Amino acid sequence: MVDCTRVVYDSEDPAVIVSDPGQEEKSVILTFDDGPGKFLPEILDVLSEEKVPAMFFWQTRLLYPARPWQRVLAEGHVIGTHTVKHPNLVRLSEEQQLHELRSSIEQLEAVTGIRPRYFRPPFGQYDQATLRTAETLELTPVMWRIASLDWELRDDPAAIVTNVVENLEDGAVVLLHELPQTVSVLQKLIQAIKEKGYTFKLLSMS
Repeated sequence: MVDCTRVVYDSEDPAVIVSDPGQEEKSVILTFDDGPGKFLPEILDVLSEEKVPAMFFWQTRLLYPARPWQRVLAEGHVIGTHTVKHPNLVRLSEEQQLHELRSSIEQLEAVTGIRPRYFRPPFGQYDQATLRTAETLELTPVMWRIASLDWELRDDPAAIVTNVVENLEDGAVVLLHELPQTVSVLQKLIQAIKEKGYTFKLLSMS
C-alpha cells in the first residue's frame, strides 16, 4: 500500500499506472482528486488559459447535474471514478468493493452518459481484491508518481510547486486535489513545469 506522506511513489505492480511509458519525452499528466467541488471552475479556467489537459477522479456522490461536468468533457479532459463515498477499499470485502465501484460507474454514466475507464483508489490504498474488481469492471487503476502533498500544505502552498517541479520525470502522473491552496498556485505550477521543458498530456490510452 502506498505511503501517502512520500512525494515520489514507487510501484512494482504492473496493474497500476503511476507513469505512462507511452508518453512523449518530457511530458507529465496532471490529475485532480476529490471533486467535483466548488473550486472546479477556477481549475478549469487555469487549465484553459494554459492549454493543459487533465484527468479528474471524482467522488460520484458529489456529481450533480448542475456541476460543470459538460465543460470538463468539452475542454478535452478525462473523468474517472474515485468511488462513491471515498472509502478505504482495503477495509471492505471484495463484494463491497465491487458494489462501491459499480455504483460509481452507474452514477457517472447516469449523469454524463460516459462510462469511466479509469479509477483511483481513495487514500491510494488497494489490495488484490481491488485489482480483481477493477479488471471485472474494465477499469484501469491510476495511482501517481509524484504526490504534490497539497492536502497537507494549506499554509504553505508554494511547497506544492516545489514538490512537483523538483521531482519531474518523463510520463509521470502528478497527484493534485480540488483544494483552495492548489488553485492558488496552479498557474504558477503549470508555468514552472513548462519552464523545465515539459508538456502536458493525458494517458496515452485515454
